Amino acid sequence: MEREFIRVRSAKDILITLILIAAGGIMVALPTSQAINVAGFFLIFAGLLLGIILKTGYKDTESGINYFKKERFFAQSLRDDIARKIESNLKGINLAEEDKGNGLRLDIYYSKAAGKAFIQLFEYIPYKYEPCTKMYEHTLTDAAELSRK
Repeated sequence: MEREFIRVRSAKDILITLILIAAGGIMVALPTSQAINVAGFFLIFAGLLLGIILKTGYKDTESGINYFKKERFFAQSLRDDIARKIESNLKGINLAEEDKGNGLRLDIYYSKAAGKAFIQLFEYIPYKYEPCTKMYEHTLTDAAELSRK
């Protein structure tokens, strides 16, 4: 069965939303000038809006584990090399070649809690990225270099 990841709210998203709403509420509640009260209402509105649209986490539909996603882009000429290396040896992928083209997209879904990483290579075919490899499961220690920011 093919892995499927859906977008969900991460703890960071919830924290940002709560901080904006709380800061706006404090600004509105304090007896200060009208300009500060208006700014507080804008912060509350921004917090509510971000609470609705901000989803930076990913959840595996099969296991329910939350993951983070990292995308790396490579030139089209590296397709066979990267496809061969994600099957077995992730350490062989040369990150110095990253961002020298965008014909390939390497998606890395990783979870520190589960200690797993799922990696798939996509190829740009006009107007969208199509998968050119299946999803491979690796340990997080093997994929640590790829999942760094």
